[in-house]
Amino acid sequence: MQLPDCAATDALGAAIGRVFSAGMVYLYGDLGAGKTSMVRALLRSRGVEGAVRSPTYTLVETYETDSGRVFHLDLYRLAEPEELHFIGLDELEAADLLTLVEWPERGSGVLPAADLVVRLEHCNFPGEGGSAIDATDPADSPRQAELEARNDSAAEALRRVLSLLNTPSCSSK
Repeated sequence: MQLPDCAATDALGAAIGRVFSAGMVYLYGDLGAGKTSMVRALLRSRGVEGAVRSPTYTLVETYETDSGRVFHLDLYRLAEPEELHFIGLDELEAADLLTLVEWPERGSGVLPAADLVVRLEHCNFPGEGGSAIDATDPADSPRQAELEARNDSAAEALRRVLSLLNTPSCSSK
C-alpha cells in the first residue's frame, strides 16, 4: 500500500486503532520509517491526548484508553530477548490488551506471535525521481506499507481497516 505522506501514514494508524481492540501488532521498518508516528496516530484515534513518547529507553509505555489498554514496546535497545521477562511479558497476551511492538525481531523467540504485521519503508512511487530520503522533510517522505494478518480474526479486522481507507486488500495468512 502506498503512503504518499505523513497524513496517509497517520490515517492507516488511526484505522488500525479503531478496528483492532486487542492483539499483538508487530511494526517493522528502518529508523525513521514511521513506526512511532503510526503508533501516535493509532493512540490518538483511541482518545489519547497527552504526550506519546517512543519507549526507546524505557522499552514500554502503557496507555489506558476507552477501548482498552495499549502497550507500546520499542525493542531497539534490547540486548537479549530474555530481557522482556523483566517488563511483564506475562501481561502481553491479556485478552483486553493491544500490544504494539517496534523492532519485534529483537524479541524473537520470547514475544507472543503477531496477529498483524506492518512493514514500513521509505520509497519512491513509480514515475517519481530522486530519493525518498532527499525529500524536503524526510518525516513526510513517501512510504510503502505491507500489512499481513496472521490469523482469521486479524484477517477480518484487516479487511475492516482497509475498507475504512477504501484500499484494496493486502496479504493475509
